[in-house]
Amino acid sequence: MTSPRSTADSFSAHYGRTPDGVWRGPGRVNLIGEHTDYNDGFVFPFAIDRSTAVAVGARDDHTVRLTTDFADAAATVSLDDLDVEQLADGTLSGWSAYPFGVIWAMRHFGADLRQVGGFDAHIASDVPAGAGLSSSAALMCAIAVALNDEWQLGFDTQTLARIGQLAENKAVGAPTGIMDESASLFGQRDHGVFLDCRSLDSEVIELGFEAAGLDVLVMNTRVDHAHATGGYAERRASCEKGARLMGVKSLRDLDVDDLGRAERELDDETFRRVRHIVTENQRVLDTVRTLRTEGPAAIGDLLNASHISMRDDFEISVAELDLAVETAQACGAIGARMTGGGFGGAAIALVAHDRVGETADAVMQAFADAGYRAPECFTVHPDDGAGRAL
Repeated sequence: MTSPRSTADSFSAHYGRTPDGVWRGPGRVNLIGEHTDYNDGFVFPFAIDRSTAVAVGARDDHTVRLTTDFADAAATVSLDDLDVEQLADGTLSGWSAYPFGVIWAMRHFGADLRQVGGFDAHIASDVPAGAGLSSSAALMCAIAVALNDEWQLGFDTQTLARIGQLAENKAVGAPTGIMDESASLFGQRDHGVFLDCRSLDSEVIELGFEAAGLDVLVMNTRVDHAHATGGYAERRASCEKGARLMGVKSLRDLDVDDLGRAERELDDETFRRVRHIVTENQRVLDTVRTLRTEGPAAIGDLLNASHISMRDDFEISVAELDLAVETAQACGAIGARMTGGGFGGAAIALVAHDRVGETADAVMQAFADAGYRAPECFTVHPDDGAGRAL
């Protein structure tokens, strides 16, 4: 986990003073429920023990200055001038669009930026970017909880999640759902966040990985993806098309019994997109039920089926993800699947603790044999959600 103390020290090195505090936002792994969030469906992610830390110190003017460990140049803006058009047209672009987008979204939800002061902030992170672990939500949630405290805004956790989603949708231009922010904000150690993305009702469900001697192995293919670009938006458009042609508000309103009619009425590609969402929603419900009744060792078939659906029906996997999943399964993983938006990023495998090293070595060797870039393999553990760290 990123050290709050080292982040505070970096703030002092950049700004010559001590920060008011340090806040953290964890990345997330989505255990199951991919692309269901923007279809008003069900998701089941968990916050992880890799996070983004933000050290913040108040200023006596309306200037915001941001520095990071991952970019040389600072980003500066006046609260008086900050507008979503600056973000959308690229005037304020790159990594800074995420924190600036959160500030803009807070104003949309009622924060009066005329009544708050500016601030300096330093950002550090050990959530790998582009790996499907939602480094973007980790950054936005860290900023959101920091400013909610620093400015005494009083937003509840659900509102902070909606602020993060609005920032990502409108300021960054990524058509994501609310899952990532919810996982980062609501997480608890060794628990997952079961979220109904229509009602926004959430329930924290015990995973039981620790007691069962299981680890989550992340296999980062290091194939970069970007939600703001084509493939993700195309899948969302296909889902909206499928719902429209099926005469429902969203694909959440269909269940497995409706798939026969969908196959008759939709073209093949749209049908397969719809089938993934409908069956993935059911897999989320089945995973939660199975955890409660049988425990984590019994959810492997659901994880495996999810990957097949994403590979064949939603077509968001890539060869490197498939190889990572197949290799982990061959090594005896309870279950494995790609996680995140797809087109690259990471896969996860639920593995017995004493077989993690063997599985990681096998994945590394399989990538080398295939001539792929070496993956990054590491374990993550379900952790607490965003909040003050120092």
